[in-house]
Amino acid sequence: MTQFSQEQFAAAQKKHVDTFFSLTGKLVEGVEKLSVLNLQAAKSIFAETQEAAQKALAEKELPDLFQLRHALLQPAVEKGNAYSRQAYEILTATHQEFVKIAEAQFVEYSQNAQAFVDSVTKNAPAGSESAVALLKSTITAAHTAYDTVNKATRQAAEIAENNFNAVTVASSKAVKESAAHTARATKAA
Repeated sequence: MTQFSQEQFAAAQKKHVDTFFSLTGKLVEGVEKLSVLNLQAAKSIFAETQEAAQKALAEKELPDLFQLRHALLQPAVEKGNAYSRQAYEILTATHQEFVKIAEAQFVEYSQNAQAFVDSVTKNAPAGSESAVALLKSTITAAHTAYDTVNKATRQAAEIAENNFNAVTVASSKAVKESAAHTARATKAA
C-alpha cells in the first residue's frame, strides 16, 4: 500500500468515526428530549389525577359526577394529543437528522464510486469492456435502489403524519360526541 493510499484509508476511517459520533449524538439528543417530555407528562398526569380524585370524592350526586367526568375528559384528550404531537415532532426531527447525514454520505460515496469507475475505465486493459460495463451497471442499480428506497421512505413518513393527524381529529371528535351523549343522558336523568 502506498503512502497516498494509507492517507486515504486513514481519512476515510476518521470520516466514518466522525459520522458515527455525529449520529450517536443526534440519537442521544432525541432520547434526552423524549425523556424530558415523558417526565413532564408523568408529573402532570400525577398532579391532575390527584386533583380529579379529590373532586370526584367531593361529588355527592351521580349527574354531577358524570359532568365532572366530561369536564376532565376533554382536557385529558387534548393533552394526550399534544403529548403525541410533541413526541412525533421529536422523533421526526431526529429521523430527519439521520436522513440528512445518510444523504450526504450517499452523495459522497456516489462521487467516490464514480471516480473509481472513471479511473477503472481509463486504466482498463483491452478486452475488459464487459467487466467495466458490469461495474457501471452495478453503480447505476445502486443509485436507482437508493432513490426508490428514499422515495418510499418519504411517502411512508407522509402517510404516517396524515394518519397521526386523522387519529388526533378522530379522538377529539369522539370526546365531543361522548360529551354530548353524557350531557343528554344527564338531562334525561
